[in-house]
This record gives sequence, C-alpha cells and structure tokens, in this order.
Amino acid sequence: MDITPYRLAKSIGIPQTRVGEILAGRRSVTADTGLRLSKFFSTSEGFWTGLQDDYDRAMTKDQIHDELAKIEPYSHAA
Repeated sequence: MDITPYRLAKSIGIPQTRVGEILAGRRSVTADTGLRLSKFFSTSEGFWTGLQDDYDRAMTKDQIHDELAKIEPYSHAA
C-alpha cells in the first residue's frame, strides 16, 4: 500500500507503537482503532474489527479444537 506505519499512525492520530504492535500480532484492533482505519481507508465501520473477530475466532478454534470435538450438538428430538 506504500504507506509506512509512522505515516499511518500520524494520519489516524494514534501512537506509532500501536500500529507496530498490531502489525506484529501483539495487539488487537480495538473499536477505536478500527473506526480510525475505516475512515482513513474508506471501508465500512465494521471492516477492521470484523477482521479482528475472524482472526480471534480462528485462533481460539485452533486452541480448543480437541474440546470442541467432544461436544455433542444439541438435538431437540423427543
């Protein structure tokens, strides 16, 4: 995208360290950051937090795979 983390941070009014931590996977995209990114990149308001939710769900699914496999789906059959 030809934009540095520094320029992005300055453009959306957040610390450069926050951008760096997000890029390094050490920090999540919060609602505040997501709204700022959405405005800057002209995306929907939920785009960035939606990506974060998808990532969090995938990571959690991998972490608890064995436990999920043991859960029997609910059946309302009488």
